[in-house]
Amino acid sequence: MDEEYDVIVLGTGLKECILSGLLSVDGLKVLHMDKNDYYGGESSSLNLIQLWKRFRGNDKPPEELGTSKEYNVDMIPKFAMANGTLVRVLIHTDVTKYLNFKAVDGSFVYNKGKIYKVPATDVEALKSPLMGLFEKRRARKFFLYVQDFEESDPKTHEGMDLNKITAKEFIAKYELEADTIDFIGHALALYTDDNYLDQPAMDFVKRVKLYAESLARFQAGSPYIYPMYGLGELPQAFARLSAVYGGTYMLNKPQCKVEFDENGKVVGVTSEGETAKCKKVVCDPSYLPDKVQKVGKVARAICIMSHPIPDTNDSHSAQVILPQKQLGRKSDMYLFCCSYSHNVAPKGKYIAFVSTEAETDDPETELKPGVDILGPVDEIFYETYDRFVPSHDSAADNCFISKSYDSTTHFESTVMDVLDMYSKITGKVVDLSVDLSAASATAEE
Repeated sequence: MDEEYDVIVLGTGLKECILSGLLSVDGLKVLHMDKNDYYGGESSSLNLIQLWKRFRGNDKPPEELGTSKEYNVDMIPKFAMANGTLVRVLIHTDVTKYLNFKAVDGSFVYNKGKIYKVPATDVEALKSPLMGLFEKRRARKFFLYVQDFEESDPKTHEGMDLNKITAKEFIAKYELEADTIDFIGHALALYTDDNYLDQPAMDFVKRVKLYAESLARFQAGSPYIYPMYGLGELPQAFARLSAVYGGTYMLNKPQCKVEFDENGKVVGVTSEGETAKCKKVVCDPSYLPDKVQKVGKVARAICIMSHPIPDTNDSHSAQVILPQKQLGRKSDMYLFCCSYSHNVAPKGKYIAFVSTEAETDDPETELKPGVDILGPVDEIFYETYDRFVPSHDSAADNCFISKSYDSTTHFESTVMDVLDMYSKITGKVVDLSVDLSAASATAEE
């Protein structure tokens, strides 16, 4: 313990493990500690007995649910975009060799009380029952523009400077209806609110294009992929990577206390009477509670079911986004479903989650619109957790704290936080211009 390190990482949540892997690959000397005796922190996967212990105390799970070890229930369930930033990070670090991904069956959106497949291309727009005949044609033109758009080729811009016009002005050229804008903005571009409409259109177009390209990647029913055996595999894969590059791991280290010098700069971490010296500390909000502020709360229901989500074409894995306007809320609601096809439950069982940014102190009432869509459930657990963001100046104290996980069921915001932290820690940008075809073999159909 009494060695000196470039960076000490506290907590083995997904963000911390990705950073530990990236920093180790960069040649930095990394010590990674966790107060828990398991990997994953807030983003761990639980078996049935662990799930029961967390929510029901000493009660035993019913035998008809199957054996405990066949369950891998994510505490922060999220799908990865097949062409998205997380996949690029996985390929950049070569972590793909430790993981097996499988495409997710379906991507859906809730509109006027019904569930529809999300159309993402000109062909799908023409088939979608979400839109009337004339709207389909307008949407087709929109999707054709996005599919052909190349930032480096002005010929594809049709005279528009997407850095100068807002998303609202760009969309207005296609005369799309409010409901169409709603599902494109929230279920394809994956924005969590409507503020994007007043921002430059470039980010909006890139996001919709990413969705379409990810959809085309594995020719599956959705643009998403998800690891076999659940997300708990991801932190462990990055932990292995860090170890290969000389990173040191210590679990079950109680009271990890961050030490500072007289100028307020970090100098090390003390646990069990020993202090490891370091120049920088990376951690989740639980390790430095006086340097974070609460910015919100996530409400979530975890459900065990014996059937897929109704109206999703019997999808064994699916995401359904319920845009805020459809529910008269300030924030979207997300449904996430996985099953034995991804080895996260016994045969015939499905794990579903309903999550949203909490707007009240009553998660059961608040999540009811999403839970009702699921149909009958065998078991249901409700919880809320607070969301924190750093409130200090990381340049002044050399502490780099990750943001709490949000309610989204996809990884885009999570990875952006990691890359932002990496740049602050190292002063560099991760080069993610990788050849995605190299990873085509990492996801099965």
